[in-house]
Amino acid sequence: MKGDTLRKPAFQEELLRTWLFLKIQRLLISKRYSRIAIVTGATSGIGEATAKKFAAAGFGVVGNGRNGTKLAALEQEIGEAFAGVEGDASEEKGLDRLFAIAEERFGREADIVVANAGRGLGGSVKDADLSQLEDVMRINVTGALALIQKAALKMVEVQQHAFPRSAADIVIVGSVVGRHISPFNAVYGATKFAVHALAEGLRREVGTKGVRVSLVEPGIVLSGFQSVAGLQR
Repeated sequence: MKGDTLRKPAFQEELLRTWLFLKIQRLLISKRYSRIAIVTGATSGIGEATAKKFAAAGFGVVGNGRNGTKLAALEQEIGEAFAGVEGDASEEKGLDRLFAIAEERFGREADIVVANAGRGLGGSVKDADLSQLEDVMRINVTGALALIQKAALKMVEVQQHAFPRSAADIVIVGSVVGRHISPFNAVYGATKFAVHALAEGLRREVGTKGVRVSLVEPGIVLSGFQSVAGLQR
């Protein structure tokens, strides 16, 4: 019993030393990056270019996609500023994991979230393959909503105490066909009209609370998007 009593303070002291070391290490890591970003759909096209641009600008980046091989290649190419997380961006557990890894890897919560994951669907209202519509809606609308909702809840809470000293951004990637109707992919365009409505609604909701909401409406970007949508290049 006496030996156990003597060992107990030494054990507690070792735990304290370890805790302090990890705390300092995390603080140093968090200071290394100017912003912490989450980017969905990071394995090609706009998402991949955004992740690389952010990392080059000194941001820590958590990139999500369903292509684990490509994410591993990006980790090798970009380096320690990039953490690849394989999974479906429309699933609740997957989204929770993105935010958790941002904090674990870079020492603080994400302050930029880019809702970029999406898929296309070629064809007019008359001819579109409706058997694919549920998947398109799940990724383009439901998944985007789940991500920006989670980001907004977290960022508003942080900004209650941090604004205006720190920035918080939610960036939503829409499409030009979400504003100007195309008869050749109107069903896909309808999902982007929905995303644009969500972006504007969120902007009005949280803009006064220190969270900026931006909507990007790109035109044609050649990537793997076209082949999934069944479009000809």
